[in-house]
Amino acid sequence: MKAIILKQFGGTENLSITEWPVPMVKEDEVLVKIKSISINPVDVKTRAGKGVSAVLKNDNPMILGWDFSGVIETAGSSVKNFKTGDEVFAMVRFPQSGKVYAEYAAVPAAQLALKPTDITHTEAAAACLAALTAWQALTINYKLKPGERVLIHAASGGVGHYAVQMAKYLGAYVIGTSSAVNKDFVMSLGADEHIDYKARPFETAVKNMDFVLDAVGGDYIERSLKTMKKGGTIISIPSGLNESVKEKAEALGIHGFNTHVTPDGTNMQEIADLLGRKILVSHLQKVFPFDQMANAHLQLESGRTVGKVSLTV
Repeated sequence: MKAIILKQFGGTENLSITEWPVPMVKEDEVLVKIKSISINPVDVKTRAGKGVSAVLKNDNPMILGWDFSGVIETAGSSVKNFKTGDEVFAMVRFPQSGKVYAEYAAVPAAQLALKPTDITHTEAAAACLAALTAWQALTINYKLKPGERVLIHAASGGVGHYAVQMAKYLGAYVIGTSSAVNKDFVMSLGADEHIDYKARPFETAVKNMDFVLDAVGGDYIERSLKTMKKGGTIISIPSGLNESVKEKAEALGIHGFNTHVTPDGTNMQEIADLLGRKILVSHLQKVFPFDQMANAHLQLESGRTVGKVSLTV
């Protein structure tokens, strides 16, 4: 099979297509013929030597990737819920090595969901790590309630564009931040209000938020505290809350913490249900062929991606 190997951490020139043996499956795994891969900021950061590179540094070969959609070729002896021919999608093994930059991958059956029949493999692959991050933040890390006021930063991005749709489905009043050029897109997702973060500081535009989902990090965390009501919650995805910010949050009676997405087949099946009912829709900025993985990384690295980037295999 063809696989994309990362020879060493650094630039996209270190991504190399090579021939590699098809992996063997364990009893609780399935072998998937991959139809589409989606990439996330963590792919780009890890390739560059950040992200979860410390976890993968001793892998030989080093094959990146966690998000895919494909068709089951074979199933391990203890797998009961899936069979040969099933179309499935998932985020697998994160933050350990997922090894899905390949034509085939051996993946844990417990982390899979059945792909809805009326969406494409590229749409399904997109709705894995980013959608799972948003869903777990809104329903597990914080249990969003109807009528709550929610501020979603980077609302046009990978996590953000799913979070807006999910929060509206859960009954929230949603305010999204993005640049002005993406206002119409954010509003089309169901947002009730939009804030152009370049035009004015977002913390001067909104107050009394029950919940903030931050996909930006840095000073956005502390600035977001100024938008929140006592008893509110802020979850930061890209960076942990440092002690000084945690102290400031606690002094204001605000709950603050960071979160990391976890592979979960049950949560993925919930996302599959939302996709199948068209409550959740993947927006794809661009779809690349497999042999243009470097270009896909550069697209994401540009910081100008609306929604997600997928590749066909």
